[in-house]
Amino acid sequence: MIEVKDLKKIYAGVTVVNIDSLLINKGESIGLVGNNGAGKTTLFRMVLDLIRPDEGEVLSQGEPVAGKEKWKSYTAAYLDEGFLIDYLTPEEYFYFIGGLHKLSRAQVDEHLAGLSEFFNGEILKKGKYIRDLSKGNQCKVGVAACLMQSPDLLMLDEPFANIDPSTQIRLKNLLKELSAKGVTTIVSSHDLNHVTDVSSRILLMEKGRIIKDIATDSSTLTDLENYFAVGTQTV
Repeated sequence: MIEVKDLKKIYAGVTVVNIDSLLINKGESIGLVGNNGAGKTTLFRMVLDLIRPDEGEVLSQGEPVAGKEKWKSYTAAYLDEGFLIDYLTPEEYFYFIGGLHKLSRAQVDEHLAGLSEFFNGEILKKGKYIRDLSKGNQCKVGVAACLMQSPDLLMLDEPFANIDPSTQIRLKNLLKELSAKGVTTIVSSHDLNHVTDVSSRILLMEKGRIIKDIATDSSTLTDLENYFAVGTQTV
């Protein structure tokens, strides 16, 4: 699904991503973890062709993403509120995104009705522009728009960061349902508990490199907590 080859990104003489090889297979649920500055978001942005690497390439379904369009038809992502059109209401935004994917207003309404628990009565029919929503509710809008696209690949950067506990649980359930349907998911998060719960495989980044690539099992969360605890003590 996603293949990274000799990928490198350098800012002001500092290498922020340096990955020799990485393969993410179709249908895998990937958790990307690491401290601030590890290179997680930069990696996401190169996979989405938002920034170009200084060396190497990212392939999606065997084709380079750089300058290409095909991968966009099956990829959905929400990294931050910059992905939204903040002068629209949520309803206007959803109809706009639905139109891009040839969905009728009735189909969009049906999709949104299925997310009523996830929205928790805080998104629709509130008369607010997206810019006036909380960070957590903006995240809900972004995730819902991603799901509307029925993607084969879903990428979310820190989706648990600003949402309340009830919504975190609902989001985890949504991600698990997608994985069960064969959707490839890549979720970056500082919340080790949530990310290990929704991922079958964990990638641990440090200083731009993937230093651990492990299948998730009953001991993964404890192992990660111990790793970061030791790292904190040695700072």
